[in-house]
Amino acid sequence: MAVSRTGACAPSAAANGLPAFSAQTRLLVVAPHPDDETLATGLLIQQVRAAGGAVRILLLTEGDNNPWPQRWLERRVRIDRADRLRWGHRRHAEMLQALACLGMPASALQSLGWPDLGLTDQLLQSCGASVSALVAAIGQFGPSLVVAPALADRHPDHAAAHVLTRLALAEQADPPPLLNYLVHGRGGDGKVVEIHGTAQQSAGKRAALAAHRSQMALSGRRLLRLAARPECHAGLPTLLPALPWQPPRWLRPWLRLSVVGAAGARSWRWRDAPLRCDRSGSFRLAVPAGIGTGPCFVRLALTVRSPWIFDHWGWCELSGCADPALAQAV
Repeated sequence: MAVSRTGACAPSAAANGLPAFSAQTRLLVVAPHPDDETLATGLLIQQVRAAGGAVRILLLTEGDNNPWPQRWLERRVRIDRADRLRWGHRRHAEMLQALACLGMPASALQSLGWPDLGLTDQLLQSCGASVSALVAAIGQFGPSLVVAPALADRHPDHAAAHVLTRLALAEQADPPPLLNYLVHGRGGDGKVVEIHGTAQQSAGKRAALAAHRSQMALSGRRLLRLAARPECHAGLPTLLPALPWQPPRWLRPWLRLSVVGAAGARSWRWRDAPLRCDRSGSFRLAVPAGIGTGPCFVRLALTVRSPWIFDHWGWCELSGCADPALAQAV
């Protein structure tokens, strides 16, 4: 047992309900942006490495669409494509420094270079190609444990990353266990497992976070609070028989419903979606044939642009997607 910052013994992975870490452990961390790997899994990474295991970070975006810290540090108002590209290079370099603080070589990082704040569009518009890219990355590394964002995370890139990861794992003949971390929002999905670190591991995590200088400039206190919490990892979300949302009638003309499954994605304006309201007032969705095979995810969002980037409704996972009363019309 390891000693924590308070002097108490930190529980082992097995005591926390995780598989015991060893030289055979292969941990794959799916990170939508640079700094997610440190905030969500900085302790977990060090514990797997200490046991002799291998770790791979799959970075989905370079975090280049991050205008307010860039405006602050570069003293500029307008940010064009070249500025964002430069910012993405900076954040990538910061991530490599953070990984070194966690005892990881640069070769442990694999970057897909997808658009920051664009993973939802990536998922909805290029579902098959995006899932195939994750399938290839998973197959190349061969993880024994995968950690990805929770579906309940309110950042749209994080929730989309969960959906992409789930669809990719569904294509594996023998998929490894999946744990989910929540960075933005409260609550989460499924039973939560907490990771506590030793004093040395906690110091390594703080040093890794400090390496993300661009993010610490405006959000340092908030990020330090997040990093000081135990790392919480949950299981799969609860499957729902119906949509969890009952939006007011006046808002429905500006709402869009999207569904994603193994065979692709579909979207409708609320008024055109194949919905049925049951006796309880809940809405049930008829999913097009094929999409509802395997994991099936639904998102509700506004069709109008907003300066607020976080999701209000977000995603849910449905069980028994197909509604026989509506299936013929889809």
